[in-house]
Amino acid sequence: MSNVPADLKYSSDHEWVRVEDDGSAVVGITDHAQGALGDLVFVEAPEPGSVFASGEAFGVVESVKAASDMLCPFGGEVLGVNSALDDTPELVNTDPYGDGWLIRMQPADTTELDGLMDAAAYEQFLEEA
Repeated sequence: MSNVPADLKYSSDHEWVRVEDDGSAVVGITDHAQGALGDLVFVEAPEPGSVFASGEAFGVVESVKAASDMLCPFGGEVLGVNSALDDTPELVNTDPYGDGWLIRMQPADTTELDGLMDAAAYEQFLEEA
């Protein structure tokens, strides 16, 4: 069974979201997603200042098995990216909810976050998939 922290929100595209005290949100891919992809060898992240709509591809993760688009779980502006992934993309595999985060964004409309799944709903989503 995949690790699904209770304090995060989840998208049906297997991204997780952690809302910070300042209203920004950190985004990464779930333990389930990194496990399905296998060992990551490259992460392509957007430039800070880029703006994305909900569901739009904001980057790519490449593994030894496949390349996969990362889809924005909500619309907003990219405030920062995890530059550690440039040299050590495997952080997404070893610590997907910590050091393996992908981007930090400012949501354009915080009500979009309400449409994401909580941990229990995401676990059920995984079981039904």
